[in-house]
Amino acid sequence: MKTVVRMGGICAALLAVTMAAPAASAADQAELKSNTPIATMDVKGVQVDEKATEETKQVIAAEPAIAAAAANVCGSGYTISVRAARYGTYATAYTWTNGKTTGDSYNDKPICAVLFNDTGVAHYMGIRLKDNYTSTPDVQDFGTYSTYAGPVYQNKGYCGVAYSYMKVGSNVVVDNNLTVGACN
Repeated sequence: MKTVVRMGGICAALLAVTMAAPAASAADQAELKSNTPIATMDVKGVQVDEKATEETKQVIAAEPAIAAAAANVCGSGYTISVRAARYGTYATAYTWTNGKTTGDSYNDKPICAVLFNDTGVAHYMGIRLKDNYTSTPDVQDFGTYSTYAGPVYQNKGYCGVAYSYMKVGSNVVVDNNLTVGACN
């Protein structure tokens, strides 16, 4: 004996649409998540990640022309400020992204890091960028610079750490880690 199910026109149409459209695969869902753009806000003409710290926003607002110069050092497309930190009167670290995704996670975004020398005199200094993948080697630029160390890049650096270092004479005046993105 066959069972016959009768449906009204609307129910049949909804069932047909539901059956015809398969659920998004895990890969499709990951791609949708990874291609989500970074939400930004304008801070005196500079695009800043909305999730950036208040310190970052204050550093950018205090000297937007210098922040824009840091972005130019990173090169074409690096226009979104992710983090910035001023280290006394000695140096300022900046991290930038182009907002593109380089992997299968929202957090797999390329990052550029630069450490600006705020003293105007050449000192031994450097910047090291580490992403959040243990298999990726750190990238760094250390030497004696009067303007800046870097730029250094990580392909999946949004959840990474930028390490800044500066020595004035025999005194270490900058020795700090800066978390790059707003990651869990």
